[in-house]
Amino acid sequence: MKKNYLELRTRNTFGDIINNYFLFLKLNFKHFTNLYLRYNAISIILTLIASYLLVTGFMGLASRDFRFGVGSNVDNEIYLIAGGLVLVVILVVTAILNYSFSSAYVNEYVTKEGNVQSANIWSAIKNNFGTIVLFVLIGIAMYIGYIVLSVVLAFIPLLGMLAQYAISFTVNALFGLSFMAIFSGNKSVGDALSEAWSFTFSNFIRVVFYGLVIGILNLMITFLILSIPGFIIAFYTYFSVESEVDFLTSTFATLVFTLGFTMFILAFIFSQALSQVSYGVLFFNLHEERYNTYLQERIEEIGVNE
Repeated sequence: MKKNYLELRTRNTFGDIINNYFLFLKLNFKHFTNLYLRYNAISIILTLIASYLLVTGFMGLASRDFRFGVGSNVDNEIYLIAGGLVLVVILVVTAILNYSFSSAYVNEYVTKEGNVQSANIWSAIKNNFGTIVLFVLIGIAMYIGYIVLSVVLAFIPLLGMLAQYAISFTVNALFGLSFMAIFSGNKSVGDALSEAWSFTFSNFIRVVFYGLVIGILNLMITFLILSIPGFIIAFYTYFSVESEVDFLTSTFATLVFTLGFTMFILAFIFSQALSQVSYGVLFFNLHEERYNTYLQERIEEIGVNE
């Protein structure tokens, strides 16, 4: 057993579940991040390329507009379109990977009592690949339905906004808990959704407020990560304007803005991975409340030892 192992299969109050999430990060953040970077190495490189294309295209168009149409804008538009398409593909694929990676990581952490092996995580993702793809397709349909419903609710003052937030957190919980059910019990899409649905609506208030609180806290972590590159970009932009530097055509400016935009996207992607970790912590708490599997195992062990 890992020396600083935190048992997640316990019954806890709302505050204790949130505390366990941050305690889990405190104990495993370095190891989790190292594995996360290994699994997302290609995504990081592609994100950098997409960011360069977008920044180059945007700055080229802005430079043209400020010069009242001087020069051709064909290349700049190609940069924008190519960068946008690459970025969309990266976000979708990376989101699926991170949902899977975080779910497999938390499940491996619990089943192996803290001894997480990268090979086992990758094996779990491969073994459940077909289920993940099918679930993602169903999830896309769910999100389309959510978007349509959100548009309708937007016309209802206040109550519509509150309903939008409640539905958003509910959909996120269904996604997060379903992914955990897939990796925890090797369940089919139908069984995973059924279990996630049962967990969510039998503990609706707790699940919705958990998503709200964790979302706010993860957002604070994201802003903390972005504070350094944000300060550098703001500092550079301010003194460039003061010095009358044409940063719209500057190679160095393109580099600075590319790195800054890349950091913003990567921080957003990383926050998704952390969000799924939080639902992993919640899943094992709700699972133990429903089935008492860990408690029964401990009671049986005590009986055998006696």
